[in-house]
Amino acid sequence: MEYSVLDLGRATGTSVDTIRYYQALGLLPAPRRVGRNAVYDDAHVERLGRIQDFSSRGFSLKAIRAVLDAGDGPPSDRALLGAIADSSAEPHFSGTDLAEQLDLPRSVVAMIEKSGLVDDSLAEEPGKRFSKSDLEVARGAMRLLRYGFPVTRLLGLAVKHDRAVRRTVDDAIDLFDEHVRKAAGGDEDPEAVAEAFRELLPVVTALVAHHFQRTLVNRAIKRLKKSGDKGTLATAVRESKRTRIGFRWR
Repeated sequence: MEYSVLDLGRATGTSVDTIRYYQALGLLPAPRRVGRNAVYDDAHVERLGRIQDFSSRGFSLKAIRAVLDAGDGPPSDRALLGAIADSSAEPHFSGTDLAEQLDLPRSVVAMIEKSGLVDDSLAEEPGKRFSKSDLEVARGAMRLLRYGFPVTRLLGLAVKHDRAVRRTVDDAIDLFDEHVRKAAGGDEDPEAVAEAFRELLPVVTALVAHHFQRTLVNRAIKRLKKSGDKGTLATAVRESKRTRIGFRWR
């Protein structure tokens, strides 16, 4: 059966803007052209149904595309992609939503969007670039601003940190592929690969957070020792012990 974009939207309960957004992301194949008309078929209906099914189960669009593109690929790839999607499933918000939630000028959110810190590929709908986790992190950043941190310099520091983290993360993924994925059985036991990811993600995240906090506190205390401000130093040492990050391992 053939469909116009409006017919396809009605048949699947999907807006025209969302259909075009999925096409732009590579989630939905381009329609066949008949003269000036775009013609969709049952394969597009089936594909949209699969996208909606994955989305309703909390998969991000990035993960959905990876799963759909994997098709009949290695079972370990599909299992691992499912585990990754499970770990990142959450609602998304637009920049306007974020500004309203935080009572921020829209211009400040625009600065964040232009900084390159936001990954568009995780957006669930057109224009919704921020996750619920982004919202919580932004609320924390607001506390920094209330203490006098300048927005532009804080963003610059965040961009610098982001670049370093991306390099480290790429190396960590290579390590996982080489030493965990292969050891877990790969295609012979795809669920073991997914379970390894589920178990290791919070562990690695906690280790990184612990190292950052420990390094920050130690270097700050060293500076205070050099300054000779004994009163502030004593307070810093006491508070560093009180606010130490706590971890729970399964």
